[in-house]
Amino acid sequence: MNETQGYSAEYAALNHEIYSLTKQLEAKERELKEKQKTDVYDPFDNPSEYHWYNDDYSEILPWITMPEFSVPFEPAKVEKNALRKYYNIGGFIFLFQFLFSNVLALLLISLIQLILGKLNPDAASGAIEHYMRGGSIFVAINLIIYLAANVGFAFIGLKWAKIKPSFMLNTRDYTFSDAVVHCLAGLFIWICAGFISSGIDDIFSQYGFSTDILDRDYGKTALGFAIMTIYSCIIAPLTEEIMFRGALMKIFSKADRRFAIFMSAVFFGLAHGNIPQFMLAFLIGIFFGHIDMKHNSIIPSVVVHIFINSMVTVISLLKDNDELMGLYGLALIAGSVVGLILLIMFRVKNKLPMSTPAQKLRGISVAKTSVGCIIAVVIHIGYMALNIIATKQ
Repeated sequence: MNETQGYSAEYAALNHEIYSLTKQLEAKERELKEKQKTDVYDPFDNPSEYHWYNDDYSEILPWITMPEFSVPFEPAKVEKNALRKYYNIGGFIFLFQFLFSNVLALLLISLIQLILGKLNPDAASGAIEHYMRGGSIFVAINLIIYLAANVGFAFIGLKWAKIKPSFMLNTRDYTFSDAVVHCLAGLFIWICAGFISSGIDDIFSQYGFSTDILDRDYGKTALGFAIMTIYSCIIAPLTEEIMFRGALMKIFSKADRRFAIFMSAVFFGLAHGNIPQFMLAFLIGIFFGHIDMKHNSIIPSVVVHIFINSMVTVISLLKDNDELMGLYGLALIAGSVVGLILLIMFRVKNKLPMSTPAQKLRGISVAKTSVGCIIAVVIHIGYMALNIIATKQ
C-alpha cells in the first residue's frame, strides 16, 4: 500500500513538472512568435529592449518592410522629420497641460473668490482667500484641474500620435509578487531620492532661497484633508501615470526605448515645479518607466505610485505623534533595506534597455532639435527659477 502511494506521489510530481515545462515552452513559443512579428517593423534589432513594447517603425519609414531596404546608420532628413513630429507632440501636450492647468486654476479661483465676495460683501479679500486655502475649496480645485489636464491631454496626445490608448492595459507577466517587489524597491528609491532632495533644499536655504512651493495651510478641515487624501493616493497616481508613462513615454519610444524612459522621467520631474521634487520624481520616474515597459502596461507604476503616496500621507497623519512616527520610521527603514535587496535582484534580472549607436542618433539627438520639447523644457525651468527667486528672504 505504501509502495503504491509512493508511486502515486512520484507520478503526480512528474505530471506537475511536465505541466510546468509545457507552460514554459508555450510561453517561449508565444514570445518567439511575437518577436518575429514585431521584428518586421523594428529595424534596430536591439536584444536589450522589451520587444513587445516596441512600436511599428513603418510609421516613420513606410518602406522598411521591403526586403532590400535597411535603415541607414545616420537618419536622413525625412526620417528625422518624422521622428521630430512625435517628439513635438510629446513636448506640446506637456506644455499645453501646464498652460491649461495654470489658466484654469486662475479662472476657477477668481470665479469662486468673486462668488464668495458677493455672498459675503463685508468679508475682506484676505479673509476669503484664507478660507479657501484652509478649507476644501483649493484642494478640490487642484483635484479637478489635474484630473482634467492629465487625462485630457494624455488622450489628446495619443490621438494626435495615432496611438490606441488600450496599449496601457495590455499587461503581461505581472503577478502579486511582482507588485510587492516593485513597491519595496520603489520605497528604497523614494527614501534615497528624499535625502538627495533635502540636501538640495538645504543648499538653497543657505543662500536665502526656498525651493518649497507647497502651501502647508491647504485642506486643514476634515473635508479638505479627505479630498487631499483622495487626490494624493488615488487621483494623482492614476492620472500622472496615464500622462507620463502612458502617453509621453509611448510617444517618445518610436526609435529609442531608453530615451523614452528618461525623457518621460525628465518631464515628470519638471511637472513638480521645484528642484528637490524634480530630483525625487525624476529618479522614481526612471523606475516607473522601466517596470511599465517590462510589463507593457501602466498598472505596475500606478500600484507603486499609490503605495508611495500613501506612505507620504501616513507620515502627514503621524507627524505630531513622536512615538508612532518613530515606529513608522523604523518600519520604513526596514522596508527600504528589503527594497534595496529586491531592487538589486530585479536589476540583475531586468536591465534597463540600452540604446544602439543608431538609436542614439534618433533619440536625444533629434529631440534636442524638437521645438515642442525645447519650449516645454525652457518654460518649466523658467517657472521653477521664478518660484525660487520669489522666495528670496
